[in-house]
Amino acid sequence: MAQEHTFASPGPAGLAALAVACFGFAPVFLGLIDPSGLPLLAAWLIGGFVVQIVVAIMELKDHNITGGNVFLFFCAFFMLASAISAFAKWYMISFMFGPKAAKAALDAAAAVAGVRPDMLTPDQVKAAMAGVPAAVGAMMQKAVYIEGWMWMAGASFLTVVTPAYARGSSLFFFNVVLVDVILWLIVGADTGWFSIGGVKMTKTIIGYALIAVGWIGIYYAGAICCNTAYGKPVFPVPGPLIKP
Repeated sequence: MAQEHTFASPGPAGLAALAVACFGFAPVFLGLIDPSGLPLLAAWLIGGFVVQIVVAIMELKDHNITGGNVFLFFCAFFMLASAISAFAKWYMISFMFGPKAAKAALDAAAAVAGVRPDMLTPDQVKAAMAGVPAAVGAMMQKAVYIEGWMWMAGASFLTVVTPAYARGSSLFFFNVVLVDVILWLIVGADTGWFSIGGVKMTKTIIGYALIAVGWIGIYYAGAICCNTAYGKPVFPVPGPLIKP
């Protein structure tokens, strides 16, 4: 059902913020950045949080129960909580798991060689440190297990409200369904309960799906603005699956 706004609809800005998050998360899942990039991702997500909380409040004020609540949920967890999580992961890898794994590797190599860790040769140190990334990855996987449970709530919430979007454009409905799939795949990857071809393949699928969600969101935001400005369908948008 169309919504009457006391202000212009803030939806396009909310969709653009969603695209920012999707384009930021995608290279993380695709393995294109290392942990040093996580604080920068967090900074951009906080910007998205500011946009989406404004969108949520305005949509709820204008009685858009579906869009308002979904944007409110997304600003809290897809944006703010994810920003804090990204920063926390960078901190844990850089100052907790990394040093812990390195010390354990050097101690183990020293024990095998029968010398103190500071007496290891450069080649022995290099060989010991080769296994550190895998050890850090294992520690991080145990840590993010809790996020799998948290995202299960988010995936469930969006899934149960998805039918409400069938009253709008089928393009946007498809985008919401795609986000449903992404969230459930994140649940599986973080908990280890299920995957598609293994966790690495699952994360690759998530990464490319996020890029698709971002571009669809950008297109839909542009369509809302341009079609409203010109009063005609400059950007074609398919109709609803279920007509009012």
